[in-house]
Amino acid sequence: MKKFKRQQGFTLIELLIVMAIIGMLAALVAPGIYKKFFGAQRDAAKAHISLLEGAIGSYLLDIRKYPSSLDALVEAPGSDPAWDGPYLKKSQLKDPWGNLYQYMRPGGNKRNYDLYSFGADGQQGGEGDNADIVNWE
Repeated sequence: MKKFKRQQGFTLIELLIVMAIIGMLAALVAPGIYKKFFGAQRDAAKAHISLLEGAIGSYLLDIRKYPSSLDALVEAPGSDPAWDGPYLKKSQLKDPWGNLYQYMRPGGNKRNYDLYSFGADGQQGGEGDNADIVNWE
């Protein structure tokens, strides 16, 4: 008489149940992670704008005027001996989405300058993740 060895492992039904549970958990958790990821990028853009403002302030102390563009923070505009830069790396002129920060001199509402990012979509205006991130709010 032959004795059958019982094979160890999972049945197909057990594997399908586990996969269904993992799928349901992923569906519940993924939207929260997605929101946190883009919220972190917006927070990083706000921090970068503060860093840019500090570099603009250093430039102002050295040159005694505001830069005409953000490029003046990376490379000397002409041969001014008071320029003590670079104040930033070229890579720091881009927002977390890879777009250049916008700089306007003079700024609106009697501000010395405006500094902003167009957000995730790279277009002016927008809502949510696509909303502009500005230095005056």
